[in-house]
Amino acid sequence: MLLPATPAGATPHPWAPAPMNSCGETGFDPLDRQSNPHDTEPQGNVTIRIPVPVPQIVTVQVPGPKPDDTRVDSVTLPADPCASPCPDIRDDTTPSPADQPGGGSASLPRLEIATEPEPIPIVVPGGESPEPQASPTPAVQPATPAPVSAPVAPVRVDSVELVNQVTGHGSVNRTDTRWSVDGTDLGLMWETKPGQVAVVFGDTFGKGWKPTGAGTDKQDWRSNVIAYSSNRDLSQGLVLDDFVQNSRCHAAEILDSRKIKNFETTTIPTSGFAVGDRQYLTYMSVNRWSKIPGMWWTNLGGIAWSDDNGRTWTKSQWARWDNLFGLGRFQVATMVPHGDYVYMFGTPNGRLGVIGLARVPADQVLNKSAYQYWVNGAWIPADGANELLATPLVSGTASELSVHYDPESSQWQMVYLDTVRQQIVLRTAAEPQGAWTDPVPLLNTQDYPTAYGGFIHPWSAGKDLYFTMSAWNSYNVYLMHATLN
Repeated sequence: MLLPATPAGATPHPWAPAPMNSCGETGFDPLDRQSNPHDTEPQGNVTIRIPVPVPQIVTVQVPGPKPDDTRVDSVTLPADPCASPCPDIRDDTTPSPADQPGGGSASLPRLEIATEPEPIPIVVPGGESPEPQASPTPAVQPATPAPVSAPVAPVRVDSVELVNQVTGHGSVNRTDTRWSVDGTDLGLMWETKPGQVAVVFGDTFGKGWKPTGAGTDKQDWRSNVIAYSSNRDLSQGLVLDDFVQNSRCHAAEILDSRKIKNFETTTIPTSGFAVGDRQYLTYMSVNRWSKIPGMWWTNLGGIAWSDDNGRTWTKSQWARWDNLFGLGRFQVATMVPHGDYVYMFGTPNGRLGVIGLARVPADQVLNKSAYQYWVNGAWIPADGANELLATPLVSGTASELSVHYDPESSQWQMVYLDTVRQQIVLRTAAEPQGAWTDPVPLLNTQDYPTAYGGFIHPWSAGKDLYFTMSAWNSYNVYLMHATLN
C-alpha cells in the first residue's frame, strides 16, 4: 500500500459521470474533476481521524511459519462476461456513489480521536525453520570500465491517454467478482514466455474493502498477487486472463509477509523478469509505513524465484540487501535482463532517494558476490560497502522505477515518480549507465491526484509507450498510453 504523491493544486477537470464497463458496473475515474453540479445533498460526512498511539507488546516467533503454497486450478470463466464465476462467494452489489472517491459537496468535517496500537515486537524462538539453501560459490567479477555514452535525442510526448481501468469494481476485468481483487496497486509487468505477460500487484484487498486507500487485514488482505495477460492489442486495454489462486475465485498471496508493524508490515514486489524458464521477483520487506506520505522503512530488498511460471515462489536466503542503519541503496530494485547481464536499478526506502546501478551475469542472479556496481565510470566488484558507493545515475530523487529496453529505437527507457516535480516522468539513454536525458513529464498530480507507479508494459515499442498507473484515492490500477515522438 504505497502512499501517494502529494497532489498539486490546479483547476479540476469538468465533472463527468463515472465510467461504466460493458456490464453496466460503475468504475472509477482517476482524473481530478469538479463536483457533480446536480448534487443537492452532501455525499456523506467527512471525518478527520486523529490517532493516539498506544504501546502494545507483540511476541514474534522467528523464523515464523512456512509460506502457504496452497494452489487450486482456475474456475472456468462463464461464457457471459457479465456473469459471476462464483456467485456463492461474491455478489455483484455495486458500491453506492458515497463509496466512490471524489464528487459531491462536503459537509463540515467531524473530528474523531481514536487509540491506535503501536506494536513493540519481542522476538521469541518458534515457527518452522526454512530448508537451508546452498551458499553460492564466490564469483567476484573484476573491475571493468563503463563510461557513459553520448546522450540520445530527448523524446517528445505528444499525448498521454487513459486506456482502461485494469482492476476493481467496474473494470473490464471485473477482478472483484472473478478473483476477489477489489482494491490493489502497482501492476508491474514482464514477459514470462512468448505471448504471455505476468502482472504483479501490491497490497490487495477483497470483499468488504471500499475506497479510498488501502484497507486492513479484516478486508482479505494479501501483500501481493499475480495475474497473466496475453492480449497484444493494448489499445483495447490491459486484459487479464487469470490469477494464481489458493481457493475458488480468490487470488493467492505469492510472497508471504508477517504483517506485523515495526517488524515486517508487508512484502511488496518491485520488479519481475525471466531468464530462460525461471521467473524472478525483486521485493522489499517493509518494516513500517511512515505517517509522512511517501516515506517508509524497509528491512531489506531481496530476490525470489519461481520454476513453475509464478505459481509458487521461494525467497533467496543469499540474494538480499539488508538495510543497515537505513543506508541501503538497493532497497527498491528494478531488474532488467539484456544480453549477458541483468541490470539492477535501485533506490533507498521511501521516495526521496537517488538511483544506483548494478549488474550481474544472467546465470548468477542469486549470487551477490557476482554483482558489480557502477561507480565513477566503472563496474566495481561487490566487495565490502561498494554498493553504498554506487554513483547516482541522474540528478534529483526518484521512486518506483520501471526500466525497459526498446529494440525498435535501441534505447533504454526509464519511468518513475518524481515526488518533487509531482510528476511521473520518462528518461531515455543509449546505455544503462547513461547519459540519461532530462526528465520528460508523462502525467502530473494536477490531473491525476495521488497518482504513483508508472510500470512499463514489456510489449511497448517505438512511439507507443504503455504503462500502468496507480491512484490512491480509488486504490486501483489503470493502463495509460503515451504517444512518443
